[in-house]
Amino acid sequence: MVIYRPLTRSELPDDTASLARTLIGKIVVRELPEGIASGRIVETEAYVTGDAAGHGYRGTTPRNRSLFLEPGHAYVYLAYGISYMLNVSSEMAGVGTGVLIRALEPLEGIPIMRLNRGIERLRDLARGPGRLAQALRIDRSLDGLDLCRKGPLWLARDDHEPDEIGESVRIGISKDADRLLRFYVRKSPFVSGPASLNG
Repeated sequence: MVIYRPLTRSELPDDTASLARTLIGKIVVRELPEGIASGRIVETEAYVTGDAAGHGYRGTTPRNRSLFLEPGHAYVYLAYGISYMLNVSSEMAGVGTGVLIRALEPLEGIPIMRLNRGIERLRDLARGPGRLAQALRIDRSLDGLDLCRKGPLWLARDDHEPDEIGESVRIGISKDADRLLRFYVRKSPFVSGPASLNG
């Protein structure tokens, strides 16, 4: 079994874009009845203050209230009625900004992920935010969870340093679409999105 240590709140930058970059190379750990499933973060997107594409742009609602918690909490929402998305709240309580976890490189519990996803191909288990949520069985029951302490879902780190980190525009949005707020590991096969954004 791999030993990780929780990512502490004091290690989180207080700027959303900086947090999105910092989370590259960190680990999402999911504790399930049948064992641990985990993956290394290879792609994120920042949704910053005043960002028209962000869910906190128009203020607090029952759905997005976890986005307004202090940094390091899970904000999980259902996109298009189909896929859950895992986000990390990113700035001081009440601000409403966050980082979308877009893709993972699977580490532990790969058989669990394959069963959850119903596919075998390693590259596609957690390549994209909906896929990674399905692979790790993430849903609204985990919304609001403190990701800086061990539990059913938490953030961890080890001694790994990510390879070169690229920046691009974000994927699948129409508002504030030209901002370079997507971060990813260059040349990682586990990154989502079109090849034109992954150079």
